[in-house]
Amino acid sequence: MSDFKIFLELGWDHILQRDGLDHKLFIIALASIYLISDWKKVLILVTAFTIGHSITLALATLGLIPFNDELIEFLIPVTIFLTALSNLFRKESRIATSKVQTNYILAIGFGLIHGLGFSNYLRAIMGRNNEIASQLLAFNLGLEVGQIIIVAIFLLFSFIFVDLIGIARRDWRLVISSAVGGVALYLITETPYWQHLSE
Repeated sequence: MSDFKIFLELGWDHILQRDGLDHKLFIIALASIYLISDWKKVLILVTAFTIGHSITLALATLGLIPFNDELIEFLIPVTIFLTALSNLFRKESRIATSKVQTNYILAIGFGLIHGLGFSNYLRAIMGRNNEIASQLLAFNLGLEVGQIIIVAIFLLFSFIFVDLIGIARRDWRLVISSAVGGVALYLITETPYWQHLSE
């Protein structure tokens, strides 16, 4: 098996497996304001997140930007909570009509933080390999595929509950965002950085 394929699979495995819970939650928080009819907006959203985390993933993996591991582990669930919280105060009319969605900005900006989190995982498995460019590309493509799978499943559920069962779009958004925000708060309290501050 080629290195490219190995790192492609590592990318989507990192999103789809259990250790990618925080990243799955962030994707769901971003997508929770959309329905299956908004699939084009969701694809833009996922790509925006990929652009954000690809930048810092590359820089951090190459050792070009220093960062505190525990701080990043703390900030990742904070980004999930803030995204979920912003969804609770969103007006339905703005979601439907706005061309530049706030979530696009959140996806790129908070994606920069998530990229630093990805880099810890990637550096641990790469070692001292000279083919870093192709490995980074493969890993990012794998992450993108994994993210698309997550939002596809989420949009399918939104179609079932909103379009078929008839739950109000606003209620769906509030329930999903509240649930994600609650899990994010729990993750925040469990991070070593927060525990050290509390000591």
